[in-house]
Amino acid sequence: MELPTKLYRCKRAFTLIELMVVVVIVGVLAAMAIPRFMRTTAKSKQTEAKLILKQIYTTERAYRQERNAYYPGDASTIVAQPGDIIAPLGVEIMPAVHYSYSITGDGTGFTATAGSKATTGLDDDPTLDVWTIDQTGNLTVTTDDAVD
Repeated sequence: MELPTKLYRCKRAFTLIELMVVVVIVGVLAAMAIPRFMRTTAKSKQTEAKLILKQIYTTERAYRQERNAYYPGDASTIVAQPGDIIAPLGVEIMPAVHYSYSITGDGTGFTATAGSKATTGLDDDPTLDVWTIDQTGNLTVTTDDAVD
């Protein structure tokens, strides 16, 4: 009879309090990590806008070298949605992008804009992300969705 009693006493297990402490610690760590993850995800999506706007800037400079004017030269605005091609510049906007792009030009200068195509911004809040570049190569953020 003594053998089963010794085995029972040697058996170790976690108490309910120890399990609850672990659950609370995991919850606190998750609460701290999720906002950082969302910011990092938004910043990686912003890289798309920066790269395509720099590509538009480079092709606009080449267009001006050939024709002595920026595109479009009639003070109009060209809007390129995902999947479109800006034919005179040779810039293709791939279908799986997070921004829509527009170019406004009058021949002597241009401004290209990248704006969040979703109504909820990059991180599912109402703040939209907007980037612009002009004929001087000045890349600026008008509304930064990664900081809020």
